[in-house]
Amino acid sequence: MTPDMSDVTRTKHGRPVHHWRRDVVELAALFTAVAVADAVANLIGHGPDGPTLLVISAMVLAATAGFHVWWARRHGHAPPVSDTGARPAARTRSAGPTGQPGASTDEVAGTGALWRMRTTVKDEPGSLAALCAALAEFRVDILSLQTHPLADGTVDEFLVRAPGGLQAAELTRAVSLAGGRSTWIERADAHDLVDAPTRVLGLAARTALDPAELPLALRQLLGRCSIRSLPGTPVGGGRGPEPVPVEGVLEDTVMRLRGPEGGVLTVERPYLPFTPTEFARARALVELDSRLGPRIPEGRDVLTLPEGNEITVRRIDTGDVPAAKAMHERCSARTLGMRYHGPVADADRYLNHLLSPRFGRTLAAQTTSGRVVGLGHLLWDGDETEIALLIEDAWQRRGIGAELLGRLVTMAVEAGCESVYAVTQASNTGMVAAMRGLGLPLDYQIEEGTLVITARLDAAPAVARPAYDTAQDQLGAPTRRD
Repeated sequence: MTPDMSDVTRTKHGRPVHHWRRDVVELAALFTAVAVADAVANLIGHGPDGPTLLVISAMVLAATAGFHVWWARRHGHAPPVSDTGARPAARTRSAGPTGQPGASTDEVAGTGALWRMRTTVKDEPGSLAALCAALAEFRVDILSLQTHPLADGTVDEFLVRAPGGLQAAELTRAVSLAGGRSTWIERADAHDLVDAPTRVLGLAARTALDPAELPLALRQLLGRCSIRSLPGTPVGGGRGPEPVPVEGVLEDTVMRLRGPEGGVLTVERPYLPFTPTEFARARALVELDSRLGPRIPEGRDVLTLPEGNEITVRRIDTGDVPAAKAMHERCSARTLGMRYHGPVADADRYLNHLLSPRFGRTLAAQTTSGRVVGLGHLLWDGDETEIALLIEDAWQRRGIGAELLGRLVTMAVEAGCESVYAVTQASNTGMVAAMRGLGLPLDYQIEEGTLVITARLDAAPAVARPAYDTAQDQLGAPTRRD
């Protein structure tokens, strides 16, 4: 039988296939061995020392057979699986620690810890191979690799799965001994398993649908970073930020890009310098947003108030500034003062900034006649997120503020925000009640009559829901989506 014969021809129904030719050969060998043994016994037995030689031969054969049995049991000389046609035995390990180096319970279970790691190596042949060999010694599996060329080397960015017991310091030390420098490492999660092109395309699609997604897309693209958007002309007048060239500016841990509407977009990541590749990706994303121009997602919900009136909740932008100004004129000075915390006469000057999708998202509550009676803002403030409400006096205490607030919090959760805060006055009992109605952990800080309420979003919102939901709404009447 040839060694390369497939297992299909060598086995049948899970058992070895026996051929009659092999049986004939074995039987002939047995008869030959018996004839030879008889001839030797007759030759030696008729000699002068025949019986003694036969006894010694029997003792030698017995000792040889015993040694063979002992050796077979000690070293497990079992035939190979492919030769017997038997199924491979299941691999088992003890529940306790194993004596083999580098093995761990995570490895036995087929799991491990995910790490994102970035290090700089020399741009020369063999540098990456040495790094991979060092990781292999610790049984680290490289899931993905990105390279960022630099003037004085190459930044290699890894996503790896390491045994659960392996610490970050051990990985960093191994990489350093293999030639890596400026090594940075942090824990990763399942979202990082998405390859870079797919992730970038997904972020571009989100930005194309909604300009308010640009800061969030940049944060997901670049990791933990601070993003600040400054308008070309400040709301209060005066000198704007220093202009940025079209190609942008990269300064180690800070990148400055020209905003879609003439402002300046500043991205800062103090713990890790940006690479030219990251700068190019961020610039392409901002350029895509600029080319698409002003836009806003369509969709609106029709809610029925307890008294039977219908209101519509939808996203708005700077195109709705006139309607928002008209609402300001119908609001009392007390209502505007509690919302803007400044001179009431300046309230209209904030609307272009507040309603711009570049700085956040705005929801409006409209009557059937199209009159705006409520505004809810979700504003990106660097690493933090602010929420604010303004409800026209005649429409307060009807649940509109709570409805807008719940939808804004849901948007913040979907955007990955860890918390939201509201700045109001201690006397604004309506805003305080709406925040408490979220059912989220709240922190209160009072300074000189100004109340800052921070809601932590690590718990699921009790009232909040998707921004455009067709389910039963909290006002007690069905919601209709147009």
